[in-house]
This record gives sequence, structure tokens and C-alpha cells, in this order.
Amino acid sequence: MEDVSAAQERARRDRPGRLPRQMNTHKSTQSWKTESITAMERPGAAARFFMAIVAFAERLNLRLSKVGSPCVYETAAFPWAVDVEREWRVIRGELDRVLIRKAELPNVQDLTADAATLSRDAGWKIFPLVAYGLRSQPNIDLCPETWRILQAIPGLTTAMFSILEPGKRIPPHRGPYNGVLRLHLGLIVPEPRERLALRVGSELRRWQEGQALIFDDAYEHEAWNETAGLRVVLFVDFEKPLRFPASVLNRLLLGLAVFTPFVREVGDSLRRWEQRFHGGPTHCPRA
Repeated sequence: MEDVSAAQERARRDRPGRLPRQMNTHKSTQSWKTESITAMERPGAAARFFMAIVAFAERLNLRLSKVGSPCVYETAAFPWAVDVEREWRVIRGELDRVLIRKAELPNVQDLTADAATLSRDAGWKIFPLVAYGLRSQPNIDLCPETWRILQAIPGLTTAMFSILEPGKRIPPHRGPYNGVLRLHLGLIVPEPRERLALRVGSELRRWQEGQALIFDDAYEHEAWNETAGLRVVLFVDFEKPLRFPASVLNRLLLGLAVFTPFVREVGDSLRRWEQRFHGGPTHCPRA
């Protein structure tokens, strides 16, 4: 029986949005940090111990993945993806209502200080529904159909609208942990399409409206929008399918993440923004 990685490679040749391989000059390897990008670290023995366990889990996850560890996945490996794609116009309708107040949406670095190494201006805005397992109930109430659709995704940890302004470039970096995979669902993709793209490792991809792009953000990646229009995707992180015992350790770490200083800071920042945007006291329950 053909293994998963071989089937993915064969299917990838015809996947829409893929650029010619000769254009891709970056290596596709997972590193444990990105040069010039500040690591997601906090002082204290407990934080250091947690990060040591994360480093061990990352190596285990590479060996015990049920779906291999390519930079970019074929959506066929995730049967639920087609259901999300099918309802993209419903999600787009709720996004359009959110964008009426775009100027009031938080910049990514407003919610997580670590993102200041990636963006220091107003070029990357977000509208979170759930972040690292912390739900934004007022935002969910504004986008109930999007939240309903997201329930089809197993192991959902983060979901938000991610908005790149014209001329915005997110520099090369890697995500904090390889126990999750990332989905981008194209919602607004401006023309000309050759002026915006996502690079993950050695793979260069273009977003397309109504199509999902699933990748491993533990590989170095970058994104840019050099058009005159907004680029908006539904940005989702979900648990990577793993074999035992990596699956158990991964679930445990993702559950404990909400108690780390990093995620607590995100929750505090999200609550403060919710109060300004929605008015009145709010809280961020766990998903």
C-alpha cells in the first residue's frame, strides 16, 4: 500500500496555487529557532522546564506523525477540509461585517508582544475567535456561523481572521510548536495574484478564494501582499495527527499551554481589547 507521503507528493503536482519548484530556493527542514527572531521564552524555572518538554515533544512529533511532516499538505489528507471550503462564502459574509470596523481591530502585536519581532505597524490585523485555546465569546457571537463551521475541525486551538494590508510583508520565522498544523482559507485574495504569496520551507504557494491551504508552521515561513488590496484568510491551528505516545503528550502540552505566561499575556491583552471594542467587562473561557 502506498505510504501517505508518497501519495501527497504525487497529488501535490497538480494542486492549484502551487508555484514551479525551480522558484523555491529555501531548504525544507524544521529548526528549533529562527535567526534574528526572538524566541517565545519567559523567565523562571517552571517556564524553562516547560520549554524543555516542548523541545522533547517536537522531536517525538516528527517521528510519530500520522500524516508525515511535509511543509505543505494536500487537503485530501484531512477529509473535513472540503466541508470548510464548501461554506467559505458564509464565512466571507461574516468577515465583511467585521471589516466595517477594520480600523478598530487589533494589530497582531497588540495581543502578543512576541509578534513585535514580526510586525511593528498596522499592516497585520487580526480578529480572533479562539487563541491558544482561549475563546473570545463576544467575537464568536458576532460570527456564529463561522464558529459553527469551525467545529468540524478536530483539535481546534486557534482561529481568527488574518488581514494583511497592501504592501505588508511578514518576515521569515517559525511557529512556537510543531504539535499543531495551520490552515489558511482564502476569503479575500486581491489581484494581481502573482504579487502576493506564502513561502513555507521550499514551497511557494498562492492563496485562492474558497480554497484551504494546510501547512506546518514549524518550518520557516513568510508571507507578503504587494498588491493594492486587502488579503484576508481564515487562520486556523489544529492538533497534528500523531501516533501514541506523541498524541498523548501533545494533547497534554496543548492543554497546559493556557497556564503558561505567554498565553496568559495573550488572554489579558484580548480581554482589554474586547472591552474597548464591545464595551463592558468580558472574559476569555477555555475552548
